[in-house]
Amino acid sequence: NNDITVGVLTAFLAYIGRFYTRLDSMSRIVSVTQKAAAGSKRIFDILDYKSSVPEAENPVKIDQLKGELELRNVSFRYGSRQVLDGVNLKVKQGEMVGLVGHSGSGKSTLVNLLCRFYDVSDGEVLADGIDIRHIEMASYRRNIGLVLQEPYLFFGTIAENIAYGRPDATREEIISAARLAHAHEFILRLQHGYDSLVGERGQSLSGGERQRISIARALLIDPKILILDEATSSVDSQTEKEIQKALDNLVQGRTTIAIAHRLSTLRKADRIVVMDRGRVVEEGPHDELLAAKSHFWHLHQAQEKLKQEQAQYD
Repeated sequence: NNDITVGVLTAFLAYIGRFYTRLDSMSRIVSVTQKAAAGSKRIFDILDYKSSVPEAENPVKIDQLKGELELRNVSFRYGSRQVLDGVNLKVKQGEMVGLVGHSGSGKSTLVNLLCRFYDVSDGEVLADGIDIRHIEMASYRRNIGLVLQEPYLFFGTIAENIAYGRPDATREEIISAARLAHAHEFILRLQHGYDSLVGERGQSLSGGERQRISIARALLIDPKILILDEATSSVDSQTEKEIQKALDNLVQGRTTIAIAHRLSTLRKADRIVVMDRGRVVEEGPHDELLAAKSHFWHLHQAQEKLKQEQAQYD
C-alpha cells in the first residue's frame, strides 16, 4: 500500500536478524555458565581432595631404590570385604615375578599396595627393607614405572606424552626411549612426527601404538620397580610381538611385577606367583609349576582349551 519503502523493509529485516541473534546468544550464556560452574566444581573437588594415604610426619627421602620388595603378612580389606589375607612375598632386586590367578584373586590389589595407592590393613610392605609408609611418597613413586592394560594419553604432542614423567627430558632422550619401545618408526610416519597431536586418551592412535608410547614413557623415567598390568592383553598377535620386544628392553635390570592372563607372556619370568582368593597358593618357575600339575597347570589347561575352541571357531 506504499506505507513503507523497500529500503525501510530491508533495514527492518536486518535489525530483526541482529536482534534475534543477540537473544539467541543470551540464551546460550545460561547453558555455558552452568557447564562452567559444573566444571569448576569438579576442579575444586580435585584441588581440595585429601589423600586417604597420609604422608608420614618425618618421611624418609630416597633418591634411588635398589628394587628389593617384600610383603610381610599383608592383609587388605575394602570395607568389610577381605581381599588379601596374610600374603607373604619377597622379590629380589632385578627379578621378574609374574602374578596369575582368576579374576578377583587379589592381583591388582597387591599391585596397588606396592604402589601405595592404598595402605595395608595389616602387615607391612617393604622397599629395600624400609616400610613404604615411612618413605616420602613422591620420592618413592619416582622409582616406579607403570604400564597398564589401557594406557592413558593426554591431549598434546607425542613428545609431550612420552615426557610426561620427565618434562625436562631432551628431544634426544625422548627419541632414544621411543626407539627402545619400538615406537620410533610409526611416530616418524605421522604427519608431524614427534610434534603430532594426539586426541584425548590417544584417540588418533591404535591400541598397540598407545601401548608403545606408554612403554617409552616408562623407559624415559628409568624406574627401578616396574609394574606391568595386562600390558599385551588388548592387542592382536602381531602387535603383541612388537610390544613384547619393547617390554624385553624395558624389564632389563629392573624389579618387575607382571600381571598377565596370557600365561605364555610369562615364560621369561624368573618366578610365577599364583593367587587365589587373596592368598598365594603356589609359586615357582614356569616349567616347574606346569610339572607340578596344580593350580597353575589347571589355569594353563583352561587357557589352552579356550585357544583351541577359538581356533576351531575361526
